[in-house]
Amino acid sequence: MTHGDLRARVLILAAVLAVAFAGLTGRLAWLQVVKRAELAQLAERQYSRTVVLHAQRGPILDRQGTPLATSTPTESLFVQPRSVGDPVRVTARLAPIIGLPPAEVHAVLTSSRSFVWLRRRLPPAVAAGVRALREPGLGFLPEPLRLYPNRELAAHVVGFEGVEGGLEGIERAFEGELAGTPGKAIVGRDALGREVAAPHMLEPPQPGLGVMLTLDRAIQYMTERELDAAYRRTGARSAMAVVLDPRTGEVLALAIRPTFNPNTFLDVPSRDRWRDRAVTDPFEPGSTFKVILAAAALEEGVVRPEDRIYGENGSVTIAKTTIHDWKKYGWLTFSEVLQNSSNVGSIKVGLALGRERYYRYMSAFGFGAATGVGLPGESRGLLRAPGRWSLLSLPTMSIGQEVSVTALQMVAAFGAIANGGTLMQPRIVRATFDAAGQEVRRFEPRPVRQVISPETARTLTRILVRVVESGTGHNAAIPGYEVAGKTGTAQKLDPATRRYSRSPGVLSFVGWAPADEPRFVMLVTLDEPKNEIWGSEAAAPIFSAIGRGILRYLEVPPRDALPVQIVTGPSPEAPAAAVTAPVRLVSTDGTVDTNGRRVMPDLTGRTLRSALAALAPLRLAVEIQGQGRVVRQAPRPGEPLRLGLTARLTLAPGTAK
Repeated sequence: MTHGDLRARVLILAAVLAVAFAGLTGRLAWLQVVKRAELAQLAERQYSRTVVLHAQRGPILDRQGTPLATSTPTESLFVQPRSVGDPVRVTARLAPIIGLPPAEVHAVLTSSRSFVWLRRRLPPAVAAGVRALREPGLGFLPEPLRLYPNRELAAHVVGFEGVEGGLEGIERAFEGELAGTPGKAIVGRDALGREVAAPHMLEPPQPGLGVMLTLDRAIQYMTERELDAAYRRTGARSAMAVVLDPRTGEVLALAIRPTFNPNTFLDVPSRDRWRDRAVTDPFEPGSTFKVILAAAALEEGVVRPEDRIYGENGSVTIAKTTIHDWKKYGWLTFSEVLQNSSNVGSIKVGLALGRERYYRYMSAFGFGAATGVGLPGESRGLLRAPGRWSLLSLPTMSIGQEVSVTALQMVAAFGAIANGGTLMQPRIVRATFDAAGQEVRRFEPRPVRQVISPETARTLTRILVRVVESGTGHNAAIPGYEVAGKTGTAQKLDPATRRYSRSPGVLSFVGWAPADEPRFVMLVTLDEPKNEIWGSEAAAPIFSAIGRGILRYLEVPPRDALPVQIVTGPSPEAPAAAVTAPVRLVSTDGTVDTNGRRVMPDLTGRTLRSALAALAPLRLAVEIQGQGRVVRQAPRPGEPLRLGLTARLTLAPGTAK
């Protein structure tokens, strides 16, 4: 080999080494600079696992601050199968404590996965038992547990939370506010992928906002109590009651039967029970809708309260269809048309009003549109434009058929009449607040539109007071208070015949009290009760029972409370010994004895109206049997009265004493 050949070979080798070194340097630069972030993440995934932690949900409160839904800290148990020593031994010790089948536990302990949740949200005693085992591969991470301390109370409004968040009610509608921000925890691994470090918090979860509702727990409770009793007594398919403050649009109570316990929401026989029927299920309102017709006709000057309308002796034929009244009527004033719930009279008023004007007022009262209350699944109901009406549509809509409404739409519309003619948007949420209790957002009352004038509202209110005092709504009366309202008995379409069935459909009552200064407006409905056929018999008494409790709770004084004389000393004719007598309140109607005790007055021979007026200042619950004048009473005259006592009056035809 010549010197030149050797030199050439050295140069070639040097060139090869230089190229190799340059390639290696470029590769290192590519990995260290360009791919650095990506490779760092890959390396992190090889020695750690990120676990998402749910934040503590914000509480749901009633308007007084009473919790309706709350969260409590708990621990969830996870397994790192590769770190478990003897799966058979651990299974035998662990399964009885956590209450899972041994086969299921063993399958998790021998899983090929690196991280497995075994049981979420353990009770504290169970978590302590697992921790006492001191077995490697078992660990805990904090997770909140959602609780509903009042069980079924307001279940359809509050809703419930599932694994992925709120599923119904406020829990679903305000998921973004309630859920908070999830956190992260890290589980470490060695080079072989085995977990060697206990989990530690990377990003702590941030709690969600709280939600304060417009509901009042006390009003909700008494509403559910009375509705539940009627639902069971009548064997109805379902029942609803919605209570609203007509001045603000705030929903004070919303009760539905059948119901469920949100703590065990999966135990219900049918998921239909979860549905908030007051906003999701429209129904034909029947005779209660005659009030909407009356409001439109009075506002437009089509009719006056004293105008006389011929009842056609109980039937009228339109478009080859005969519509009947429940009773044969001759001449009636318009007030009496509503008072007696005459179909014929209402149809005549509807025909005089006309389809365009009637449709305009139905729309103005909010029918055919969602109320915007904010609850999930709200229905618009059904209100077709006049261009799609048949010849029979206007007459049937005048009596509450061929139109469907939700319970919330109906109570909001009556609230507009009660408050002087302004439709208020229903509200179910008052405010949201942070973990420190500071208000984040407030939802103020929002007027939607002026539907009728205050004068028309007052005129219609007086008519509806007479409906309760001496018409079909007499069972809705509340002693000591003026009640305005209307009964409804809506038949349902028979799917087989496509005609209205004669069987009981939706029986209802809508009204408010006190009539001139309303504190609440309420709708009560019973769907297909088995032993009632009229809204006046089924729904009106429920309204009375709930309304009486609400007025007492709100401390609204009776309108016709009787005067009380204060005796502070002797009269000129009194004996000298009376000077030392203690001060006493002496009633002028015999309801307080000489010792100052409340006693039962003598009601024998009185009319029902007179008897109720005498009992009004005593604020007793009253049960009535029969008609006519009082022939028997309990407690007997002069007996002392105690809180919560029910007065029972038996009436029969007779003469005054």
